Amino acid sequence: MLRIGWFATGRGEGSQKLLRAAVDAIGAGRLDAQIQFVFSNRERGQFEATDTFFDQVEAYGIPLVTLSDARFRKRSGGAVARKGDPLPAWRTDYDRAIVELLAPYAYDVGMLAGYMLICTAPLVEHRPMLNLHPAAPDGPAGTWQDVTWWLMAHRADRSGVRIHLGTLALDEGPIVTYCTYPLRDAALLPLWSEVERRGIDEVRATDGEANSLFQAIRQRGAARELPMVVETLRALADGRLRIEDERVVMRGTRITGGYDLTPEIESALAGRVLG
Repeated sequence: MLRIGWFATGRGEGSQKLLRAAVDAIGAGRLDAQIQFVFSNRERGQFEATDTFFDQVEAYGIPLVTLSDARFRKRSGGAVARKGDPLPAWRTDYDRAIVELLAPYAYDVGMLAGYMLICTAPLVEHRPMLNLHPAAPDGPAGTWQDVTWWLMAHRADRSGVRIHLGTLALDEGPIVTYCTYPLRDAALLPLWSEVERRGIDEVRATDGEANSLFQAIRQRGAARELPMVVETLRALADGRLRIEDERVVMRGTRITGGYDLTPEIESALAGRVLG
């Protein structure tokens, strides 16, 4: 049985759906695993959406562990982390405190499923951490918004979803699994034509994330994230894949570039696999 540590900020429905997908797969007997705890970097009373997520966790009977990074920062007198700048020192202290809180729980892998903080050394070196990223193996780093705009700006033919090992190099850890999907089929070609006619700069300035192509690309990626998490955990639980010293191993041989789960993901989306 695979023992999972689940990490989620719990900002909205996405976090709830990811957790529900894993719990349902376990309950249906498709995933031989147990979620040992759910950790969040928020605490009750900070955000209504996160409180709703906490209610879900507790309804499943999963131990909930929380430590507010915002309150930790204020207590330590640390600076706010700024995108593009080195992480302030208190963030390492914060992750060290998380590891101490999780000491009572034994887990084989950590699943970062909507966890909105960059992990530092104490956390990524404690256990293997699986990070869900909304891009194909050759795709860009960044948030799903960054990825979507990049795909549009580069007139990409395909995109994907990958799960890689969390390392100190953001979004650059060894790829564990991935899937890909097309972006230039008949349904999207008219949307591409409109964006290319107007130009990406005008589309970003005028439409923003409400643009039809932006929304369509995001929907395709988001639809694959739930089965991607489940199928990756299944591959680890049934022994097809193993994590050894920051290496991905398949049948005793190290693999690079990740294990392609596209057939399983498309089958799940088509309804041929439930869970």
